[in-house]
Amino acid sequence: MILLIGGTSETISLASDLAEAGYEVLVSTATAAPLAIGDHPRISRRVGRLDAEAMAVLAKKLGIRAIVDAAHPYAVAAHETAHGAARRLEIPCLSFRRPEAPVGENPVCFAADHAEAAALAFAEGRPVLLTTGSRNLAPYAAAARRTGFPLAVRVLNVPESFAACRAAGIPEERIIGGRGPFSVEENLVSIRRFGIGVIVTKESGRAGGFEAKLAAARQANCRVIILRRPEIRPPGCVFHRNADLLSALSALVSPAAER
Repeated sequence: MILLIGGTSETISLASDLAEAGYEVLVSTATAAPLAIGDHPRISRRVGRLDAEAMAVLAKKLGIRAIVDAAHPYAVAAHETAHGAARRLEIPCLSFRRPEAPVGENPVCFAADHAEAAALAFAEGRPVLLTTGSRNLAPYAAAARRTGFPLAVRVLNVPESFAACRAAGIPEERIIGGRGPFSVEENLVSIRRFGIGVIVTKESGRAGGFEAKLAAARQANCRVIILRRPEIRPPGCVFHRNADLLSALSALVSPAAER
């Protein structure tokens, strides 16, 4: 059995390709947000956050033979957990990362972390739309209070996200719940609704709707603040195409052994 750490759009195609190649696949996601993994008999799913020790215990119990880390490019803790569990069990851990998307001629600034991104965003003197999720809301909420410029946030439509927004003091009417990727028009709807002048985003790649966000920002004359992707740690087998990952995995763990 292969443990597939995911939750992004790539998880669906990876799970399907792994199953079609003959592997039993357990998809592990941090939240219960809908994920259309289908009803393939070799694909199952579990939900809930795990630390490295808990993941190793689970993997040992289920006879996991390899871990595929396809978590979001910015999910640093998830990446560390997957590799930590693999080291404990002495099994392979292969990383999948969606390719980066070019920014083109958009007026953008890059930030190393959320504190810098918040400072850059609110220095523009215009309303800000935060599209980086429900974690790390505090610096943006604090900057909004300090400067008096409005903040709107777009988060995953799950209870945990709304609870994080409430804890950060973000008014309910300025919270947009949804699940991406969002189209250009959907982004424009949010921009127009709140009179947005600045968008804070992660470089989530084409699959994550990054290019559509840039196109909407360009149409609406919005400044874009981009959080740089974190370095891949620990370094190892990193793939950007399903076929390449499957080829490497089959050389390490034969699907024939699962039949």
